[in-house]
Parts: sequence; C-alpha cells; structure tokens
Amino acid sequence: MTEQDFILKSYNSNIDKGSVKWASPSNIALVKYWGKKAHQIPENPSISFTLSDCKTITEMTYIKKDNQGFSFDIYFEGEKNEAFKPKIQTFFERIEIYMPFLKDYHFKIETSNTFPHSSGIASSASGMSAIALCLMSIEKELSVPESDNVEFQDYFNQKASFLARLGSGSACRSIEGELVVWGKNESIVGSSDLYGVKFEGDVHANFKNYQDTILLVDKGEKQVSSTVGHQLMYGHPFATKRFAQANDNLAKLKTILASGDLNAFIKIVESEALTLHAMMMTSMPYFILMKPNTLEIINKIWAFREKTDSKICFTLDAGANVHVLYPEKEKDDVLQFIKNELANYCQNGHYICDQIGHGANQI
Repeated sequence: MTEQDFILKSYNSNIDKGSVKWASPSNIALVKYWGKKAHQIPENPSISFTLSDCKTITEMTYIKKDNQGFSFDIYFEGEKNEAFKPKIQTFFERIEIYMPFLKDYHFKIETSNTFPHSSGIASSASGMSAIALCLMSIEKELSVPESDNVEFQDYFNQKASFLARLGSGSACRSIEGELVVWGKNESIVGSSDLYGVKFEGDVHANFKNYQDTILLVDKGEKQVSSTVGHQLMYGHPFATKRFAQANDNLAKLKTILASGDLNAFIKIVESEALTLHAMMMTSMPYFILMKPNTLEIINKIWAFREKTDSKICFTLDAGANVHVLYPEKEKDDVLQFIKNELANYCQNGHYICDQIGHGANQI
C-alpha cells in the first residue's frame, strides 16, 4: 500500500449525524523506535507487545455543519479539555487529504483511560489510535465500498494504523495484537514504514499470555518530550549504528519468538531498553529520563533472576517507569516479588498489572 491508496475518493455527503465508539490499547516496544524522518516515518523498525487492559475509550459524535474549517470539542474524563486541542488540530491538518469529510462535520470527542490519569503511562498511542479508529468507522459509514469482506478489514486496519501514525508514531502499533511490527525490515514480510502490521511469524507457547506489570516510578511530566528526543537523533554520533542494530535485533527476535528461547529474549529486550536511554544520554543536548528508583528496580530484577533462575526481565519506555515482563506461569511468584521488593520504589507504591492483548475493539 502507498499513501495514494488511502486517499478517500468519494463519500456520501448526505449523512447528517452519527456516533462511533472504540477502545484502543497502549503498547510497549520490545525493539525500540527512536528517531524519525519527515511525516512520522521511522528511522528504524520496531516491534511491540499490545497490552490488554491499559486502553483509551473514545466516543466520537459527528453532526453536519455549514461553515468551513475544522470544528471539534474534546472532553477528557467528562471535562472539556482545551489543552488537547492543538494536537488534534495538527492531526486533522495532517490527515485531511486522506479524510476530506473532516471539514463537513463538527466532532465531539469524549475520551477516557482505563489507567489512572497522570499515572506515568504514555497515553498518546492508545489515545491517537482510538481517534483514528473512530474516524475510520465514520469513513465506513460515509463511503460506498463493500465493507464486510476480509480485504476491506485489512484495508480498514492498515489505514487506521496509517492515520494513527500521523498523530503519534507508536500509535500505529495499537490497532492490532498480540505483536505488531512497524517499519520496513527485510525479515518481516509485508512490513512498512507507513503503518504497523500484525506479526505473522511463529510464536512459541512460552510467549503466550505474556505478562507486563508496569511499575510507576515517576508520574510527573517528562523534562524532555519524546518529540524533542526523536529530533535529537539528527546528527547523533551513534545514530547510524543504532538504526542498524534495531534492524538486526528485530531479525533476531523473530527467530527467538519462534524458538521460545527466553534467555535470548531477555538479552534482546533489556539491551534495547538500555540502548534507548543510552541514545538520550549521548545526544546533544543530553538528558536522563531514568530516576534513581528506576536503577534500583533494574538491579533488584537482576538479583532476583540470578537467585531464582526466573525468566523475568524489564523494558523501559521514554521515561522512568519500568515494564516488568515475565511468562504467565511465573505470575504468582513474580507478583509476590514485586509486592515485597519493588513496590517500595514506585511512587505511592503504585503499579499496574497487565498482559498481552489482541488489539482494539469497537464498542
């Protein structure tokens, strides 16, 4: 698929109003995306676990209007939120060519998260993907093509991912599950820089129902946004090597997922997490998003793994919080370890238990 394939050629402009609602999950990258080209194109491929319970629920009501220009209101957790409007305005401007009906309607966007507000979990992936899915459902209502066959569903998911990417890069990985690849990679058939694709390779039983407990080390706003961080990869002294490393690690992880080699999985995932933060610490200007308690947790995980031969591991997003990954069969033991030894390093002792999910769903 190319960008041209996603341009809506015609639609039924006689529909006056309607309403759609979607729930879309967050995701956590195993191979990290860090660094982008123009138009939200990634410098390197990534692969992520789709989460199950950490999601954004968005209802979009639309009503026909006469005046030109974009018109929308945003409500977050029941309260009108003006702070979100500039990001949605930019998003609408980016996608108008693909969804020309946007200026025909006034949109009321009502959104909420299943995870606590200001919990330290980035909600841009779940939030922007939920909006993109709502817009795709509206497009489906307005357009005429056959919309119940398998080919259309593939198109629906690809375009939703394509649109979500233009709102937030990682959002393109939240449409489907359990594993999603974004970015062209020779080892992944059908992979694309334009949208995320469901990982269709073999996945060993060891990785089924994989668990992710998110330790909320710091609920505050990051001192450096992800957008700024991505931009600092321009001219980064290690950028070229890093992009090559990500491609290699994705190819290796494909083999690991098929074989069920948990030790090899741990090495790739933890190395990727630390490499992401190494890129931040060696950019110019340099910055550190990890906190002292992030490092305490990492060392505790390493010690626990050494002592018990557990297959627990960690990964990090672009922040201080720690995602603790482990097989389902270890759930009881790992949760006891988290409660006894790691919760004290979380802000107010807060952590969220989640697991691999199957992607977004219409409500």
